[in-house]
Amino acid sequence: MQKQEAIETVMKEAIKKARETMNQDLGGPFGAAVIDSNGEILSITSNSVLSDHDPTAHAEMNAIREASKKIGSHDLTGCIVVTTAYPCPMCLGGIIWANIKTVIYGCRPKDTESIGFRDDFIYDFIDGGRQDPNVLQLSEDFRDECLLLFDEYKTKNKTIY
Repeated sequence: MQKQEAIETVMKEAIKKARETMNQDLGGPFGAAVIDSNGEILSITSNSVLSDHDPTAHAEMNAIREASKKIGSHDLTGCIVVTTAYPCPMCLGGIIWANIKTVIYGCRPKDTESIGFRDDFIYDFIDGGRQDPNVLQLSEDFRDECLLLFDEYKTKNKTIY
């Protein structure tokens, strides 16, 4: 299957999957997929936050998890994420950590906001220098102990990912 053809097929399947699980009240109207550099489908998933009782079970995160298991690696270099909406900050972080450089999306952030999702709140928090005391209270009480853990990881030459 050609890459462009795969992308169109995958987007239609992601929409179909999102609609199916949304109507079963399993999650929101979000679907996502990962395809490899050859256009082969590695995963097509949807949002399952409500059914999994897991706030991280967004469609993109589920698609990355499934694709990673399928290929046996956390590194999805060369893959493409196809998703029904612009990724939220968490999903964008997951995409970056998976080394995915290309995301094809349907709805824009304002479209997501218009139906009540609050991705904009997180972007505003980040843009504001992470200074909202109602979101996160910082404490460095355990920094020294945690630095020892980090030093141990580095000293033992553990895998950097």
